[in-house]
Amino acid sequence: MALLFPLIAVIIWSINIVISKAAANVIDPAAISFYRWLIAGLVLTPFCGKNFWRNRTLIMANRYKLLIFALLGMVIFQCIAYYAAFYTTATNMAVINGLTPLISSILIILFFHGQYTIKTLFSIIISFIGVLIILCHGNIFLLMQHGINKGDGLMLIAVLSYSLYGVLIKYWQIGLVSWDFLYAQIIFSIILLIPVAGQAHSLVITPKAAGFVLFAGIGSSLISAFCWMQGIQRLGVERTAIFMNLIPLLAAIIAVMTLKEPVTHYHIIGGSMIIYGVLLTQLKQGVLSRLRSHN
Repeated sequence: MALLFPLIAVIIWSINIVISKAAANVIDPAAISFYRWLIAGLVLTPFCGKNFWRNRTLIMANRYKLLIFALLGMVIFQCIAYYAAFYTTATNMAVINGLTPLISSILIILFFHGQYTIKTLFSIIISFIGVLIILCHGNIFLLMQHGINKGDGLMLIAVLSYSLYGVLIKYWQIGLVSWDFLYAQIIFSIILLIPVAGQAHSLVITPKAAGFVLFAGIGSSLISAFCWMQGIQRLGVERTAIFMNLIPLLAAIIAVMTLKEPVTHYHIIGGSMIIYGVLLTQLKQGVLSRLRSHN
């Protein structure tokens, strides 16, 4: 039964990638980004509001760190991912999202003096080649002639932002327990998203968009977080982290079933190389699995 918790979490996150694509032509990306965290904040307030007030001194002392966390993990990552959905497929978004653990490892090596081995470098090269295969649709000359698809490029920026978020959470300890830490980030993200929402073409939530917004605000933001925390408590960080590698596969399957997106040979080849590279890093080095306990 313990395995169900991280499995449910990654299923929800996989569905959310597909929903990002489905919502692209239904609600403004700035609007859904704002409403997502507003709803999550409203739901958590009865449970975390008092602790937020009690911890106000600690929160204010770490306000710049919390602002950066909210900016990287909730504002930049989510907003750009919603905008990326206009220009690329959910399958591409899912596969590129699978790079998050590996990019986090690279950031640790480059900026935090993390250790690396030949196997780490090999996994990075394999995953990078996998990304190139997907970005160029299996034809490197196409990439050289036309460059990266705008949506894929935006998704790469989003993943880089979230990877940095995961690394900083590991190194910037604040002293808040899990739910209080999440709630503090949500409050700061709402503040940061107010001017972003002001730039939206429309803040109207149509009946068709309501389900997307509720799923993002409650399912993807809260239920998945609860399941992930339960998985870590019951299985440990190492075993739970491995489930993250299912997201590209699950999201691609869901996209094919619901959005009728085609899965091509370059998705299979490139995606397999990315997953192999990430698994090689996690299973042999264990760097990323420790990071994921904070996400």
